[in-house]
Amino acid sequence: MNRRKFIRSAGVTLAGIAAGGSLLQNTASAMAKGSKDIPLGADNNLKVFWGDIHNHCNLTYGHGGMKEAFEAAKGQLDFVAVTPHAMWPDIPGKNDPRLEWVIEYHESAFRRLRAGGWDKYVKMTNEYNKENEFLTFLSYECHSMEHGDHVVLNYDLNAPLVECTSVEDLKKKLLGTRTFITPHHMGYQEGYRGYNWKYFSEGSQTPFVEMYSRHGLAESDLGDYPYLHDMGPRHWEGTIMYGLNQGHKFGIMGSTDQHAGYPGSYGDGRIGVYAPALTREAIWDALQNRKVCCATGDKILIDFRINDASIGDVIKGNNRRIYVNVIGESAIDYIDIVKNGQTVGRISGPLTPHIPAEDVIRAKVKFEFGWNRFEEPVKWDGSIKINNGTINEVTSCFRGAPYTSPQKGVKEQPTLVNKVLDKNSKSVQLEMYTTKNPNTVTASTQAVILDVTMSKSGVFTVEFNGKKFDYTLAELLQGTKTQFMNGWLSEAIQFHRAIPVSAFTFEHFMTDDKPEKSTDHYYVRVRQRDNQWAWSSPIWVERI
Repeated sequence: MNRRKFIRSAGVTLAGIAAGGSLLQNTASAMAKGSKDIPLGADNNLKVFWGDIHNHCNLTYGHGGMKEAFEAAKGQLDFVAVTPHAMWPDIPGKNDPRLEWVIEYHESAFRRLRAGGWDKYVKMTNEYNKENEFLTFLSYECHSMEHGDHVVLNYDLNAPLVECTSVEDLKKKLLGTRTFITPHHMGYQEGYRGYNWKYFSEGSQTPFVEMYSRHGLAESDLGDYPYLHDMGPRHWEGTIMYGLNQGHKFGIMGSTDQHAGYPGSYGDGRIGVYAPALTREAIWDALQNRKVCCATGDKILIDFRINDASIGDVIKGNNRRIYVNVIGESAIDYIDIVKNGQTVGRISGPLTPHIPAEDVIRAKVKFEFGWNRFEEPVKWDGSIKINNGTINEVTSCFRGAPYTSPQKGVKEQPTLVNKVLDKNSKSVQLEMYTTKNPNTVTASTQAVILDVTMSKSGVFTVEFNGKKFDYTLAELLQGTKTQFMNGWLSEAIQFHRAIPVSAFTFEHFMTDDKPEKSTDHYYVRVRQRDNQWAWSSPIWVERI
């Protein structure tokens, strides 16, 4: 499973809102001893479960089969909703020759869904659902020029497809049911499928919004992951910061919006849910109460608290004792504490990780596979083994094909499901597929991250497709290595720099005693050196 438990850790308080730096002693020592846990205050029974509740396959318009989508999700997520496109009440361009093909591929998919597709979808979703192991949910998407696109997520596994004349009509029809209605790719211009905050309904129907997906990042109109889809650029009034500045309360999450039948595709967006167990009721309750976080790909753990509150909470108080604890999957670049849209604290990691003096250490090492310049997929069969140490955890970073929406003339390709075939404390066996990177800014690589405790003299033996390579942990602490499989321009393996615990774990305490508004909102954002990101949901603090 993809869960991690939180426990309490001791610490001290730094006074002053601008206090920076990190306190690594407690967290780093616990991690070095083999603990994979970080604090969550009084809620020490919570775990983080990872999912994708907005993604697509060829059930409507997309590539890849539904069965393969569920198999891909089961391999690296705890829960999923494979999402059919269902309706577009205000679809434009009926008399515009430029849009004829676009309109037809949408409307033909809607017809297929109603002509037996929904029943097949409900049946398979039920077949894959298994309490405490892997949860599945029914969902469907409603496009809207006026209100922005939304996804309906259902608690019930026999929920119907509800017809509507608009998103607002859909909200009225679903009022009182166990459903969430979530806006996504919010940063587009309003009126052009971007989000219009005047329609936001705070409460049980929309407790969270989708900030990140393959479309890009809607945190702000500035920063990483700009919108490059043909739907247009980012627009300030649709962003999350804009909505928070309006006083709205909502959780922050991500999902892939992937159109190649690969839920959880690495780098395309994921939702983390803080819950006591992987049960339908526990996950739903956590979603309802905004106990969610957003990640681009890496399962970065954020424990963020103010006084006795955790993410999603609303509390009162003028003296705000802030606690942040983060465990990354690679070297942390910086951690921001954001208050009312401004960074009030930044904790920076080292430019180059310091190599520990001890012989036996804990570190994370990423092994990445792919590259080459040829169109045919490369199948990778093999294993990664270690000696003189222990593999604590294996985290997959598997991607689907880089499709965001159908393109005219592009032939559908089958989904190739990557798998961790076996793993234990000494080795992991993998079956993966890669294709050439489609351009110099889009990756089609596959990877796994090994969390290890081992001697620096311990050896990683990587054996794939008849080739074997050995590197010691000491060598990888010095820097990244690469190996081509069949000479220049062939497929290659990247043995990433080993990241010691001091570079991927941070703990921070500070106090803010200066309320700015009647209600201030705070959240945490984390950037790794590899440009993987994570964000907590906000905590709101009312002035007394």
